[in-house]
Amino acid sequence: MKGALFKDQILSDRERKNLDILEVVRRYGPVTRTEISRITKYNIVTVSNYVNNYIKKDLVVEKGLDISSGGRKPTLVELNSRNCFVIGIDIGPEHIIAILTDLSLNMITKVRKIRPKETMEDVVSKSIELIYEVIEKSQIEAKKIKGLGIGISGIIDAKAGTVRDTDPQRGRTAASYISIKNLIEREFGIPTFIGNDATVAAFGEKRIGLDAEIENVLYMFSDVGCGIIIKGEIYAGAGGSAGEVQLNVGRGEDDLISELGLFRPGSVNLGIVESGRVAAKSSKDSKIKEIVNGDSNLVTAETIIDAARQNDKIAIEILEKAGLNLGVRIAYLINLFNPEIVILGGGMEQAGDLILEPIKRMVRRLAFEEPASMVRIIPSRLGENAVSLGSASLVIREIFIHA
Repeated sequence: MKGALFKDQILSDRERKNLDILEVVRRYGPVTRTEISRITKYNIVTVSNYVNNYIKKDLVVEKGLDISSGGRKPTLVELNSRNCFVIGIDIGPEHIIAILTDLSLNMITKVRKIRPKETMEDVVSKSIELIYEVIEKSQIEAKKIKGLGIGISGIIDAKAGTVRDTDPQRGRTAASYISIKNLIEREFGIPTFIGNDATVAAFGEKRIGLDAEIENVLYMFSDVGCGIIIKGEIYAGAGGSAGEVQLNVGRGEDDLISELGLFRPGSVNLGIVESGRVAAKSSKDSKIKEIVNGDSNLVTAETIIDAARQNDKIAIEILEKAGLNLGVRIAYLINLFNPEIVILGGGMEQAGDLILEPIKRMVRRLAFEEPASMVRIIPSRLGENAVSLGSASLVIREIFIHA
Protein backbone atom coordinates (compact mmCIF):
# COMPACT_ATOMS: atom_id res chain seq x y z
CA MET A 1 0.00 0.00 0.00
CA LYS A 2 2.85 2.32 -0.90
CA GLY A 3 3.79 3.14 2.67
CA ALA A 4 0.37 3.33 4.25
CA LEU A 5 0.19 2.06 7.80
CA PHE A 6 -2.49 -0.44 6.88
CA LYS A 7 -2.22 -3.21 4.35
CA ASP A 8 -3.93 -6.51 3.75
CA GLN A 9 -1.57 -8.91 5.46
CA ILE A 10 -1.88 -12.64 5.06
CA LEU A 11 0.47 -13.76 7.80
CA SER A 12 2.56 -16.87 7.48
CA ASP A 13 2.43 -19.43 10.28
CA ARG A 14 5.69 -18.10 11.69
CA GLU A 15 4.55 -14.45 11.51
CA ARG A 16 1.28 -15.29 13.28
CA LYS A 17 3.15 -17.14 16.05
CA ASN A 18 5.58 -14.22 16.39
CA LEU A 19 2.71 -11.79 16.81
CA ASP A 20 0.76 -13.97 19.24
CA ILE A 21 3.69 -14.84 21.48
CA LEU A 22 5.26 -11.38 21.61
CA GLU A 23 1.88 -9.75 22.22
CA VAL A 24 1.38 -12.02 25.25
CA VAL A 25 4.83 -11.06 26.53
CA ARG A 26 3.97 -7.37 26.02
CA ARG A 27 0.57 -7.58 27.68
CA TYR A 28 1.40 -9.92 30.58
CA GLY A 29 5.17 -9.81 31.03
CA PRO A 30 7.17 -10.70 32.97
CA VAL A 31 5.64 -14.09 32.19
CA THR A 32 6.82 -17.70 32.06
CA ARG A 33 7.05 -19.81 28.92
CA THR A 34 4.40 -22.09 30.43
CA GLU A 35 2.01 -19.18 30.83
CA ILE A 36 2.63 -18.09 27.24
CA SER A 37 1.88 -21.64 26.10
CA ARG A 38 -1.37 -21.69 28.09
CA ILE A 39 -2.59 -18.34 26.72
CA THR A 40 -1.59 -18.85 23.08
CA LYS A 41 -2.45 -22.59 22.97
CA TYR A 42 0.95 -23.30 21.34
CA ASN A 43 2.87 -26.23 22.80
CA ILE A 44 5.66 -25.47 25.26
CA VAL A 45 8.43 -26.65 22.92
CA THR A 46 7.29 -24.24 20.20
CA VAL A 47 7.02 -21.37 22.66
CA SER A 48 10.48 -22.08 24.11
CA ASN A 49 12.07 -22.18 20.66
CA TYR A 50 10.49 -18.87 19.66
CA VAL A 51 11.33 -17.17 22.96
CA ASN A 52 14.96 -18.34 22.76
CA ASN A 53 15.16 -16.81 19.28
CA TYR A 54 13.79 -13.49 20.60
CA ILE A 55 16.39 -13.52 23.37
CA LYS A 56 19.16 -13.94 20.77
CA LYS A 57 17.74 -10.93 18.88
CA ASP A 58 17.56 -8.83 22.08
CA LEU A 59 13.79 -8.42 21.76
CA VAL A 60 13.16 -10.35 24.96
CA VAL A 61 15.17 -10.75 28.17
CA GLU A 62 14.97 -13.21 31.04
CA LYS A 63 14.12 -11.78 34.42
CA GLY A 64 14.38 -13.71 37.66
CA LEU A 65 12.42 -16.82 38.61
CA ASP A 66 8.73 -17.44 39.20
CA ILE A 67 7.36 -19.32 42.22
CA SER A 68 7.64 -23.05 41.66
CA SER A 69 4.77 -25.47 42.20
CA GLY A 70 7.33 -28.24 42.56
CA GLY A 71 10.67 -28.92 40.90
CA ARG A 72 12.77 -26.37 39.07
CA LYS A 73 11.63 -22.72 39.27
CA PRO A 74 10.48 -21.38 35.88
CA THR A 75 12.23 -18.35 34.35
CA LEU A 76 10.27 -15.18 33.65
CA VAL A 77 10.66 -13.31 30.35
CA GLU A 78 9.74 -9.77 29.31
CA LEU A 79 10.31 -7.42 26.41
CA ASN A 80 13.70 -5.74 26.28
CA SER A 81 12.86 -2.16 27.23
CA ARG A 82 16.42 -0.94 26.69
CA ASN A 83 17.15 -2.05 23.14
CA CYS A 84 14.23 -1.20 20.86
CA PHE A 85 12.13 1.96 20.59
CA VAL A 86 9.55 3.45 18.21
CA ILE A 87 8.13 6.90 17.51
CA GLY A 88 4.42 7.69 17.11
CA ILE A 89 3.22 10.93 15.52
CA ASP A 90 -0.24 12.48 15.65
CA ILE A 91 -0.76 15.08 12.91
CA GLY A 92 -4.17 16.19 14.09
CA PRO A 93 -6.54 18.95 12.98
CA GLU A 94 -5.22 21.34 15.61
CA HIS A 95 -2.00 19.91 17.12
CA ILE A 96 0.97 17.72 16.30
CA ILE A 97 2.11 15.29 19.00
CA ALA A 98 5.27 13.18 18.88
CA ILE A 99 6.04 10.43 21.39
CA LEU A 100 8.82 7.88 21.82
CA THR A 101 8.00 4.54 23.47
CA ASP A 102 9.69 1.25 24.24
CA LEU A 103 8.33 -2.09 22.99
CA SER A 104 5.96 -2.29 25.95
CA LEU A 105 4.43 1.04 24.87
CA ASN A 106 5.77 2.83 27.91
CA MET A 107 6.02 6.48 26.89
CA ILE A 108 9.57 7.78 27.30
CA THR A 109 9.15 11.28 25.87
CA LYS A 110 6.38 13.45 24.48
CA VAL A 111 6.37 16.75 22.57
CA ARG A 112 3.25 18.71 21.58
CA LYS A 113 2.97 21.75 19.28
CA ILE A 114 0.19 23.68 17.53
CA ARG A 115 -0.30 22.51 13.94
CA PRO A 116 0.71 25.12 11.34
CA LYS A 117 -2.27 26.54 9.47
CA GLU A 118 -0.41 26.81 6.18
CA THR A 119 0.51 24.12 3.64
CA MET A 120 1.18 20.42 4.18
CA GLU A 121 4.86 21.19 3.56
CA ASP A 122 4.81 23.39 6.67
CA VAL A 123 3.09 20.61 8.61
CA VAL A 124 5.73 18.07 7.56
CA SER A 125 8.53 20.49 8.40
CA LYS A 126 7.07 21.04 11.88
CA SER A 127 6.67 17.26 12.32
CA ILE A 128 10.34 16.71 11.50
CA GLU A 129 11.25 19.35 14.11
CA LEU A 130 9.19 17.45 16.68
CA ILE A 131 10.84 14.15 15.78
CA TYR A 132 14.29 15.64 16.33
CA GLU A 133 13.10 17.17 19.59
CA VAL A 134 11.58 13.97 20.94
CA ILE A 135 14.75 12.00 20.10
CA GLU A 136 16.96 14.62 21.74
CA LYS A 137 14.83 14.79 24.89
CA SER A 138 14.71 11.01 25.21
CA GLN A 139 18.52 10.69 24.99
CA ILE A 140 18.00 7.40 23.13
CA GLU A 141 20.58 6.35 20.53
CA ALA A 142 19.11 6.81 17.05
CA LYS A 143 20.12 3.28 16.02
CA LYS A 144 17.79 1.86 18.68
CA ILE A 145 14.73 3.52 17.08
CA LYS A 146 13.30 0.83 14.80
CA GLY A 147 10.29 2.50 13.22
CA LEU A 148 7.99 5.51 13.04
CA GLY A 149 4.21 5.61 12.64
CA ILE A 150 2.09 8.61 11.70
CA GLY A 151 -1.63 9.06 12.24
CA ILE A 152 -2.85 11.97 10.13
CA SER A 153 -6.21 13.71 9.92
CA GLY A 154 -7.74 13.46 6.48
CA ILE A 155 -8.88 10.90 3.93
CA ILE A 156 -6.28 8.29 2.97
CA ASP A 157 -6.24 6.99 -0.60
CA ALA A 158 -3.84 4.06 -0.60
CA LYS A 159 -4.12 3.48 -4.33
CA ALA A 160 -3.25 7.06 -5.23
CA GLY A 161 -0.86 7.44 -2.28
CA THR A 162 -2.52 10.63 -1.04
CA VAL A 163 -4.09 12.14 2.04
CA ARG A 164 -6.80 14.80 1.61
CA ASP A 165 -7.36 17.41 4.28
CA THR A 166 -11.06 17.70 5.14
CA ASP A 167 -10.91 21.11 6.83
CA PRO A 168 -12.69 23.67 4.60
CA GLN A 169 -10.62 26.49 6.12
CA ARG A 170 -7.44 24.88 4.80
CA GLY A 171 -8.97 24.28 1.40
CA ARG A 172 -9.39 20.49 1.54
CA THR A 173 -6.14 20.06 -0.36
CA ALA A 174 -4.59 16.69 -1.16
CA ALA A 175 -0.95 15.84 -0.51
CA SER A 176 1.18 12.81 -1.30
CA TYR A 177 1.76 10.74 1.81
CA ILE A 178 4.33 8.78 -0.18
CA SER A 179 6.38 11.97 -0.37
CA ILE A 180 5.84 12.57 3.36
CA LYS A 181 6.90 9.00 4.14
CA ASN A 182 9.95 9.13 1.87
CA LEU A 183 11.05 12.52 3.19
CA ILE A 184 10.95 11.34 6.80
CA GLU A 185 12.63 8.01 5.97
CA ARG A 186 15.47 9.85 4.19
CA GLU A 187 15.80 12.30 7.08
CA PHE A 188 15.95 9.70 9.86
CA GLY A 189 16.79 6.42 8.13
CA ILE A 190 13.96 4.45 9.78
CA PRO A 191 10.89 2.71 8.29
CA THR A 192 7.88 5.06 8.30
CA PHE A 193 4.17 4.24 7.97
CA ILE A 194 1.11 6.49 7.61
CA GLY A 195 -2.56 5.93 8.43
CA ASN A 196 -5.74 7.84 9.26
CA ASP A 197 -5.78 9.29 12.79
CA ALA A 198 -9.14 7.86 13.91
CA THR A 199 -8.18 4.40 12.66
CA VAL A 200 -4.83 4.30 14.45
CA ALA A 201 -6.48 5.70 17.59
CA ALA A 202 -8.95 2.80 17.50
CA PHE A 203 -6.06 0.35 17.32
CA GLY A 204 -4.26 2.08 20.20
CA GLU A 205 -7.34 1.89 22.41
CA LYS A 206 -7.83 -1.78 21.49
CA ARG A 207 -4.18 -2.65 22.12
CA ILE A 208 -3.65 -0.70 25.34
CA GLY A 209 -6.93 0.40 26.89
CA LEU A 210 -9.25 -2.59 26.48
CA ASP A 211 -9.40 -6.24 27.48
CA ALA A 212 -7.88 -8.58 24.91
CA GLU A 213 -11.21 -10.42 24.54
CA ILE A 214 -13.02 -7.35 23.14
CA GLU A 215 -13.02 -7.65 19.35
CA ASN A 216 -15.53 -5.18 17.88
CA VAL A 217 -14.82 -1.53 18.61
CA LEU A 218 -15.72 1.87 17.20
CA TYR A 219 -13.61 4.91 18.07
CA MET A 220 -15.41 8.21 17.47
CA PHE A 221 -12.94 11.00 16.77
CA SER A 222 -15.46 13.65 17.79
CA ASP A 223 -17.84 13.55 14.78
CA VAL A 224 -15.27 13.91 11.97
CA GLY A 225 -14.01 10.32 11.82
CA CYS A 226 -14.54 6.81 13.12
CA GLY A 227 -11.94 4.10 13.67
CA ILE A 228 -13.29 0.59 13.14
CA ILE A 229 -12.07 -2.68 14.67
CA ILE A 230 -13.89 -5.83 13.47
CA LYS A 231 -13.08 -9.28 14.89
CA GLY A 232 -9.96 -7.81 16.49
CA GLU A 233 -8.61 -6.48 13.18
CA ILE A 234 -8.45 -2.95 11.80
CA TYR A 235 -10.97 -2.23 9.08
CA ALA A 236 -9.65 0.52 6.82
CA GLY A 237 -11.61 -0.26 3.65
CA ALA A 238 -10.48 -0.77 0.08
CA GLY A 239 -8.26 2.29 0.03
CA GLY A 240 -7.70 3.13 3.69
CA SER A 241 -10.43 5.78 3.98
CA ALA A 242 -13.12 3.82 5.86
CA GLY A 243 -14.68 5.55 8.84
CA GLU A 244 -15.51 9.02 7.51
CA VAL A 245 -18.79 9.99 9.18
CA GLN A 246 -19.18 13.34 7.46
CA LEU A 247 -20.42 13.99 3.94
CA ASN A 248 -18.48 15.82 1.22
CA VAL A 249 -20.33 19.12 1.32
CA GLY A 250 -18.36 22.22 0.40
CA ARG A 251 -18.74 25.96 0.69
CA GLY A 252 -21.70 27.55 -1.06
CA GLU A 253 -23.94 24.55 -0.47
CA ASP A 254 -25.85 25.90 2.52
CA ASP A 255 -29.23 24.65 1.25
CA LEU A 256 -27.88 21.14 0.88
CA ILE A 257 -26.26 21.26 4.33
CA SER A 258 -29.61 22.27 5.80
CA GLU A 259 -31.36 19.35 4.10
CA LEU A 260 -28.72 16.86 5.21
CA GLY A 261 -29.17 17.81 8.84
CA LEU A 262 -27.09 15.60 11.12
CA PHE A 263 -25.07 14.18 8.22
CA ARG A 264 -23.54 17.56 7.44
CA PRO A 265 -19.75 17.95 7.76
CA GLY A 266 -18.72 17.81 11.40
CA SER A 267 -16.04 19.59 13.40
CA VAL A 268 -13.39 18.38 15.78
CA ASN A 269 -15.22 20.03 18.69
CA LEU A 270 -18.83 19.21 17.63
CA GLY A 271 -19.48 22.90 16.99
CA ILE A 272 -19.42 23.75 20.70
CA VAL A 273 -16.68 26.37 20.29
CA GLU A 274 -18.77 28.33 17.78
CA SER A 275 -21.78 28.16 20.09
CA GLY A 276 -19.61 29.19 23.04
CA ARG A 277 -18.29 32.23 21.18
CA VAL A 278 -21.83 33.36 20.42
CA ALA A 279 -22.67 33.00 24.11
CA ALA A 280 -19.57 34.94 25.14
CA LYS A 281 -20.70 37.83 22.94
CA SER A 282 -24.41 37.86 23.71
CA SER A 283 -24.92 36.51 27.21
CA LYS A 284 -24.34 38.75 30.20
CA ASP A 285 -24.37 36.10 32.90
CA SER A 286 -22.60 33.11 31.32
CA LYS A 287 -19.48 31.72 32.95
CA ILE A 288 -18.12 31.33 29.43
CA LYS A 289 -17.83 35.10 29.08
CA GLU A 290 -16.33 35.38 32.56
CA ILE A 291 -13.65 32.71 31.93
CA VAL A 292 -12.38 34.44 28.75
CA ASN A 293 -12.73 37.95 30.21
CA GLY A 294 -15.20 38.92 27.51
CA ASP A 295 -12.92 37.99 24.58
CA SER A 296 -14.95 35.51 22.54
CA ASN A 297 -11.90 34.65 20.40
CA LEU A 298 -10.37 32.93 23.44
CA VAL A 299 -13.23 30.43 23.79
CA THR A 300 -12.10 26.80 23.43
CA ALA A 301 -13.72 23.44 24.03
CA GLU A 302 -12.03 23.42 27.43
CA THR A 303 -13.71 26.77 28.19
CA ILE A 304 -17.17 25.29 27.57
CA ILE A 305 -16.41 22.18 29.64
CA ASP A 306 -15.02 24.29 32.50
CA ALA A 307 -18.08 26.52 32.51
CA ALA A 308 -20.43 23.53 32.44
CA ARG A 309 -18.66 22.03 35.45
CA GLN A 310 -19.39 25.29 37.25
CA ASN A 311 -23.09 24.65 36.52
CA ASP A 312 -23.33 27.29 33.82
CA LYS A 313 -26.71 26.71 32.17
CA ILE A 314 -25.67 27.84 28.69
CA ALA A 315 -22.52 25.68 28.65
CA ILE A 316 -24.48 22.64 29.84
CA GLU A 317 -27.06 23.21 27.09
CA ILE A 318 -24.30 23.51 24.46
CA LEU A 319 -22.78 20.18 25.50
CA GLU A 320 -26.23 18.60 25.76
CA LYS A 321 -27.11 19.58 22.19
CA ALA A 322 -23.72 18.42 20.88
CA GLY A 323 -24.12 15.08 22.66
CA LEU A 324 -27.62 14.53 21.30
CA ASN A 325 -26.49 15.32 17.74
CA LEU A 326 -23.50 13.00 17.99
CA GLY A 327 -25.73 10.37 19.57
CA VAL A 328 -27.74 10.18 16.34
CA ARG A 329 -24.64 9.23 14.33
CA ILE A 330 -23.49 6.80 17.00
CA ALA A 331 -26.92 5.14 17.15
CA TYR A 332 -26.79 4.63 13.38
CA LEU A 333 -23.28 3.15 13.58
CA ILE A 334 -24.30 0.86 16.46
CA ASN A 335 -27.14 -0.50 14.32
CA LEU A 336 -24.73 -0.94 11.40
CA PHE A 337 -21.73 -2.53 13.17
CA ASN A 338 -23.15 -3.99 16.43
CA PRO A 339 -19.96 -3.21 18.42
CA GLU A 340 -19.16 -4.21 21.99
CA ILE A 341 -17.57 -0.83 22.74
CA VAL A 342 -17.93 2.69 21.36
CA ILE A 343 -15.14 5.00 22.49
CA LEU A 344 -15.53 8.77 22.48
CA GLY A 345 -12.28 10.60 21.73
CA GLY A 346 -10.93 13.58 19.82
CA GLY A 347 -10.94 15.75 22.97
CA MET A 348 -14.66 15.47 23.67
CA GLU A 349 -14.02 12.73 26.23
CA GLN A 350 -12.85 15.48 28.60
CA ALA A 351 -16.48 16.50 29.12
CA GLY A 352 -17.24 13.12 30.72
CA ASP A 353 -20.90 12.53 31.61
CA LEU A 354 -21.82 16.05 30.49
CA ILE A 355 -21.66 14.75 26.93
CA LEU A 356 -21.81 10.98 27.42
CA GLU A 357 -25.22 11.03 29.07
CA PRO A 358 -27.03 12.79 26.17
CA ILE A 359 -25.22 10.48 23.73
CA LYS A 360 -26.43 7.41 25.63
CA ARG A 361 -29.92 8.84 25.87
CA MET A 362 -30.09 9.28 22.10
CA VAL A 363 -28.68 5.80 21.51
CA ARG A 364 -31.35 4.27 23.78
CA ARG A 365 -33.96 6.17 21.81
CA LEU A 366 -32.77 5.47 18.24
CA ALA A 367 -30.68 2.29 18.20
CA PHE A 368 -32.39 -1.07 18.04
CA GLU A 369 -32.78 -2.78 21.39
CA GLU A 370 -30.55 -5.77 20.61
CA PRO A 371 -27.33 -3.92 19.63
CA ALA A 372 -28.01 -1.10 22.10
CA SER A 373 -28.34 -3.54 25.02
CA MET A 374 -24.86 -5.01 24.53
CA VAL A 375 -22.81 -1.92 23.70
CA ARG A 376 -20.86 0.17 26.18
CA ILE A 377 -20.15 3.83 25.37
CA ILE A 378 -17.05 5.02 27.20
CA PRO A 379 -14.56 7.93 27.13
CA SER A 380 -11.16 7.39 25.58
CA ARG A 381 -8.70 5.96 28.10
CA LEU A 382 -5.72 7.25 26.14
CA GLY A 383 -7.06 10.79 25.74
CA GLU A 384 -4.95 13.05 23.54
CA ASN A 385 -2.31 10.31 23.24
CA ALA A 386 -4.63 7.87 21.45
CA VAL A 387 -3.38 8.63 17.93
CA SER A 388 0.34 8.81 18.76
CA LEU A 389 0.20 5.64 20.89
CA GLY A 390 -1.89 3.93 18.23
CA SER A 391 0.71 4.83 15.60
CA ALA A 392 3.48 3.47 17.81
CA SER A 393 1.41 0.32 18.48
CA LEU A 394 1.08 -0.46 14.80
CA VAL A 395 4.82 -0.06 14.22
CA ILE A 396 5.48 -2.43 17.13
CA ARG A 397 3.05 -4.89 15.55
CA GLU A 398 5.19 -4.85 12.40
CA ILE A 399 8.33 -5.42 14.50
CA PHE A 400 6.68 -8.38 16.25
CA ILE A 401 5.49 -9.96 12.99
CA HIS A 402 8.96 -9.88 11.45
CA ALA A 403 10.88 -10.85 14.62
